[in-house]
Amino acid sequence: MAAITPGTVLVLGGGSDIGAACVAALAGNGLRDVVLAARDPEAAVRTVTAALPEPTDDSPRVHGLTWDALDVGATGPLLDEVVDRWGLPDVVVVAVGLLGHHAGLGLGPAQVDEMVRTNFAGPAAALAVVAERLAAEPGTGRSIVVLSSVAGVRPRRSNFVYGSSKAGVDAFAQGLGDALAGTPVRVLVVRPGFVRSSMTEGLDPAPFATDPDTVGRAVARAVLSGRSGVVSVPGVLRPLFGVLRLLPRPWWQRVAGDR
Repeated sequence: MAAITPGTVLVLGGGSDIGAACVAALAGNGLRDVVLAARDPEAAVRTVTAALPEPTDDSPRVHGLTWDALDVGATGPLLDEVVDRWGLPDVVVVAVGLLGHHAGLGLGPAQVDEMVRTNFAGPAAALAVVAERLAAEPGTGRSIVVLSSVAGVRPRRSNFVYGSSKAGVDAFAQGLGDALAGTPVRVLVVRPGFVRSSMTEGLDPAPFATDPDTVGRAVARAVLSGRSGVVSVPGVLRPLFGVLRLLPRPWWQRVAGDR
């Protein structure tokens, strides 16, 4: 695996706390420009700027662009602008997400539709555009990071809409990674457990809860080493859910409960 130098990083869903932590962890490794694509790019710039270390002459420049994951025609023009102004991204972080702690029974059709499009359909459409563009250009190594969730490994009864939407984008990203074999592009699927962040404020942490900085450091290590495949954060979740996903359904219902 060849190392990757993150000269230009594009974050789709630039207002994400985890996305900001990924950028902060990549700083100091050749990072020059960070482009945040978000519905509210000014707020995204503030979030990422606050997460970065104290400014120095080598600090990355942070830029914001307006982008909506639900607009399937928006990613192509966005990439054109990024390439024209800052060059082809070396790393693209897909941090789009809509959390639904109890996203199961009780959600109306419009809410289900919004969650599936935000967590799966929108990011998948954007990934298709990004992958084609990055794979078509010559180069040594580029990385696409997709922020998934351990909730997609085996959705629970209390959040099966959220979990199934994350399972969809997780599977899509893994298949995309296989399709890009032999190109300069690696796909990294990141499955955090419960992350203590502004998105989960007020919720009771699940076992093995983590924080955005821990996820960001794990992402940075994997990206800089040129790794592809799946990374669980914390790492104990991978073998744990390797077992849990095989539990008979009545046992799983008792283990998962209403969490």
